[in-house]
Amino acid sequence: MRKFFKMMMVSALALVLLVTGIPVSGATAATGIKDLVIDLNVPQVKREVQDNQIQLNALHVYEDGPFMKASDVTWKSSNKNVASVKDGLVTLSGHNGKTFISVSDGTFTDRIAIQFKGNQEEILVEKEQGARYDLIAHAIKHMTMEEKVGQMLMPDFRSWKGKNVTVMNDEIAQVVKDYHLGGVILFRENTVNADQTTKLVSAYQDAAEKYGLLISIDQEGGIVTRLQTGTDFAGNMALGAARSEALAEKVGKAIGEELKAQGINMNFGPVLDVNNNPDNPVIGVRSFGEDPELVAKLGNAYIKGLHETGTAATAKHFPGHGDTAVDSHIGLNEVPHDKERLKKVELYPFQKAMDAGIDAIMTAHVTFPKIDNTKAISKMDGSEIAVPATLSYKVLTELMREEMGFNGVIVTDAMNMGAITTHFGPVDAAIRAVQAGADILLMPVGIEAVANGLYDKVNTGEISIERVEKSVERILTLKLNRGIVKAEKEVSLDEKVANALQVVGSPEHRAIEKEAAEKSITLVKNNGVLPLKAAAGDKIAVVGYSGFYVDSLLAEVKKHHQNVTYINTQTKLTAAQLDQIRDAKYIIVGTYTSSVGGRAPSAGQMLMTNQLITELDAPVIAVGIRNPYDVMSYQTVDAALVQYGYRPASFEASANTIFGKNSPTGKLPVTIYNHDGSVLYGFDHGLGY
Repeated sequence: MRKFFKMMMVSALALVLLVTGIPVSGATAATGIKDLVIDLNVPQVKREVQDNQIQLNALHVYEDGPFMKASDVTWKSSNKNVASVKDGLVTLSGHNGKTFISVSDGTFTDRIAIQFKGNQEEILVEKEQGARYDLIAHAIKHMTMEEKVGQMLMPDFRSWKGKNVTVMNDEIAQVVKDYHLGGVILFRENTVNADQTTKLVSAYQDAAEKYGLLISIDQEGGIVTRLQTGTDFAGNMALGAARSEALAEKVGKAIGEELKAQGINMNFGPVLDVNNNPDNPVIGVRSFGEDPELVAKLGNAYIKGLHETGTAATAKHFPGHGDTAVDSHIGLNEVPHDKERLKKVELYPFQKAMDAGIDAIMTAHVTFPKIDNTKAISKMDGSEIAVPATLSYKVLTELMREEMGFNGVIVTDAMNMGAITTHFGPVDAAIRAVQAGADILLMPVGIEAVANGLYDKVNTGEISIERVEKSVERILTLKLNRGIVKAEKEVSLDEKVANALQVVGSPEHRAIEKEAAEKSITLVKNNGVLPLKAAAGDKIAVVGYSGFYVDSLLAEVKKHHQNVTYINTQTKLTAAQLDQIRDAKYIIVGTYTSSVGGRAPSAGQMLMTNQLITELDAPVIAVGIRNPYDVMSYQTVDAALVQYGYRPASFEASANTIFGKNSPTGKLPVTIYNHDGSVLYGFDHGLGY
């Protein structure tokens, strides 16, 4: 059983931070190394204690600015009754007392004090103090302006010259070097399997000249899963239905472990948008639900799980993309609420994540006129438009930084999305985002043009160098906090691959995947049909479109019953198709929608389902594969389940529930409305067996 202790590095409860400086011994070595420090002594660095352990890293600081993980160093504990140390991993024994953990390379030494107070469940870390620990300021001082701007750029390389980038090439490596990139983002096109992904990520890090790269990815779980292999977890709304913080933490940790094993150190998750608009086309099941308290609790649990693995977490999409009805990949949304309403709903989960130490927050390409009514002229048609949050100083600096107190990294949502590119243009948008307060520009369109545009604005003073340096400080702080630092002696590529193959898709993670899927299944309606008690000779019909993953449902149903007929359609059945299943004892229909139009009563799948209900005698069991809202258009169905996503484990869990192998415990994390706006099924509704 894991036990977490409160770790105090700066006293917030009248615990005074004890500081004692250690003199630097020896002269600067010929290699250019000027010092050796323990990373946790750096003022900006924080580290969590987990399972009575805390990881320390020894950093060599170089005269020309960079810092690297030191090799060939010796670690010691002054009081082994309190804690032991091996390769920087400190393990507390459970005995009260204080120890100094020291490290030496034979020329330079450093130490840090750790005090264990078991009766108070506290671990007090007493940092050393002095100018030698200003690693970040030292690094920034020695960076060129271009290197500083480069830390703020995070492009994608999905493809190169028409081919998916699955291995590093010389041209991409040169882009990383030429623009001094601070990070890159990976997509499904880049991640074929654990072996290949680990090698690609390692090659990216090799291409970086001085500082470790942020290797990011959107591995939310559910419908946004970028890794092609590994564990396919049910998404956030499934976790919202499961109602378990412990489970959300386990899922976050498992995702983090699989990312870290492949060298991916930053996850663009969790989504903390409160999905209180059923018509939302872009968030939907990516949200934990419509209740801000539920979103905050499960979000922080997920974040905690990621942090336990050393993976950076990113809450998105600030200040809230839940109450929107337009996809910001295509156009601009507006959230019309005032600040008081936003604080109670949209901003609430983000504030809780900030308070819990979230590493980064991603912006939304959404307008909030009650916060910022600034106008701009659209480059698309010359019309006057509102400025979206991503480009808003009032949102990013005044609201997020000053009012809400966020000191971490602000990442823009993808700068190639239609809401930005069509109205502002790639270079102007990048400049506006930096002026607004963004630290990292995600997926800028045209890396050369954007970089040069930023250089020009810095050179003319329209963007101050101090503004850029603030972002670089935050980015380097994140990297130090999560151990994203180049090493003098790297683990061999073979060892990295072997570890990735062991961790990714491990039996332990598969068990969590199965648990999350089973606990999420929500039985919305049941007229005594479920669980099915089909005799061996009974025919069961499965109806739905294979392109909407209904063939996956079919495969799982066949594991429980042999006499199954499949009708592959996404609209009303023909007379011949109806004749094929007139003798069916039960009918299972799968519907998959992602938009308002898809679940309209006139939509093909809804016509299909209602035809089955009215024209055949057999009971109909409907499975909402993605959207819980589907049931609003086939209300007279005999039984209805929701699984919130199309990952394999969710289909298995639905079939197990239909046949009584899994007792449904999920609760609706959203309200399901009738088409007239009245409530059909309320938040927290869910039946059991």
